[in-house]
Amino acid sequence: MGIFDVTSKRGTNVRHLLRALRSRNYRLFVAGQSVSLVGTWMQQVAMSWLVYRLTGSALLLGVVGFTSQIPTLLIAPVAGVLADRWDRRRLLLGTQVLAMVQAVLLAVAVLTGYVQVWQIILLSLVLGVVNAFDIPIRQSFVVEMVDHREDLGNAIALNSSMVNAARLIGPSVAGLLVAYMGEGLCFVVNAVSYLAVILALVAMRITPSAHQQRPRRNILHELREGFQYTFGFGPIRSILILVALISLMGMPYAVLVPVFAKEVLHGGAHTFGFLMAAAGCGALSGTLYLASRKSVLGLGRVIVNATVIFAAGIAAFAVSRNFAVSLLAQTMAGFGAMTLVASSNTVLQTILEEDKRGRVMSFFTMSFVGMAPFGSLAAGAMADLVGPRETLLVGSGFCLAAGVLFARHLPKIREKVRPIYVSMGIIREVADGMESGADTPPMDEASRNRS
Repeated sequence: MGIFDVTSKRGTNVRHLLRALRSRNYRLFVAGQSVSLVGTWMQQVAMSWLVYRLTGSALLLGVVGFTSQIPTLLIAPVAGVLADRWDRRRLLLGTQVLAMVQAVLLAVAVLTGYVQVWQIILLSLVLGVVNAFDIPIRQSFVVEMVDHREDLGNAIALNSSMVNAARLIGPSVAGLLVAYMGEGLCFVVNAVSYLAVILALVAMRITPSAHQQRPRRNILHELREGFQYTFGFGPIRSILILVALISLMGMPYAVLVPVFAKEVLHGGAHTFGFLMAAAGCGALSGTLYLASRKSVLGLGRVIVNATVIFAAGIAAFAVSRNFAVSLLAQTMAGFGAMTLVASSNTVLQTILEEDKRGRVMSFFTMSFVGMAPFGSLAAGAMADLVGPRETLLVGSGFCLAAGVLFARHLPKIREKVRPIYVSMGIIREVADGMESGADTPPMDEASRNRS
C-alpha cells in the first residue's frame, strides 16, 4: 500500500509540473517548438564557431551578435502593436517560414564553400529582423494557447524549460557535427527543423481573441499608449530596467565563450559545445524549478536571488582555468539568467491588461534582446583591448549592482502590485507573489485593509 501511495504522489507531482499540457494547442506548440529549438541552438553555436574560425576576432563575434539582435530594439514596438491587432498564429507562421529561408541561404553559402564574413553578418541581420517580430508575438500568443488561466505561469516556465532543454541538446550535437562534418550540416538541420513548428501552428484550433475585435487607431497613437502603460506603472518599469541592465552587461558573456574555449581552456569546437550545453543545463534546471512552483508567491525574492547567482557564475567563469570549474560556472550562470528572465516574464504576464499584452511584451523583448547587441559589441571590443577575463568581471559587477538596486525597490513594488492583482480578481495567493518570500503566509483581509 505504501508503494502505491508514493507512486500516486509522484504521479500527482508530474501532472502538476506539466499541467499546462492539458491544453491541446499548447501541447502542439511544445511538440513543434521543441524540435525547432534544437536546430536553432545548433545554428547559433555553428555560426559563432564559423566566425571565430574564419577571423579569430572577438570583435567580429560581437559584431555578429550585434547585427542579429539590434533589429529588436527598433522593430519590436511595431511588432507589439501588430500582435495586439492581428491574428497572432498567422503572424507566427510568417516569421517561421522566413526564418527557415534564412537558414537555407546560410546552409547553401557554407556548403558551396563561398561563405564570407560579410554574408554571415548580413544573414544574421535578416534573422534579427525576423526575430524582432517573432519574439513579442510568440510571447503574447502563449495566453491564447492555454485554456486555463491558472496554468499561464506554468506554461511560461515550461516554455523556458523547452528552450533550455534544446539549449542542452543543440550545442552538444553542434559541437560534434562541427568538429567532424563542418558547420554547414548544422544549418541544414536547422532549416528542416522549422517544419515541425509550422505544422504544429497549422494544426491548432484557436478561438478568435477579443483583442482582434477592438477598435484600431493610428499606429503611433497605439505605440504611445503602450509606452505610457508600460513605463507609467512602477513594477513593470522596475522589472524591465533590471532585465535591460542584465542583458546589456551580463548576457554578452555568451559571445566570448568561443574565446575562453580556445584560448583559456585550449579546446576546440567540442569544448565550446559542452560549455554552452552546461549553461543550458543550468537554465533548464531553473525553469523546471519555476514550473514546479504552485504559484507566483515569492517571485520577487526569486528574481533577486537569480540575479546574484548569475553574477557569481559569470565571475567564476571569468577566473577559471579548469574545464570542470568552467562547466560548473556556466551551469550557475545559465540557472541564474533563465530563472531571472522566466520569473520576470511570469510576473509581467499576470498583471498586464489583455489588449496591451503584445505591446508590453514587445518592451520586455526590447529589454531582454534589444539591449544585448550593444553589450555584445562592447564586450567584443573590450575583450580585444583589455582581455576577455576583465570584460566578464566588469559585467558581473554591474549585474550584482543591478540586483541590489532591484532588492532595495522591492518593498515599493510589492505595495503597487497588490491592488492590481486584487482588482483583476486573481487569487489571493497570486496577489501576494511580489509581496513576500516563499515562506511568508498570505495577508488576511484585515491586514490588507490596514495597508
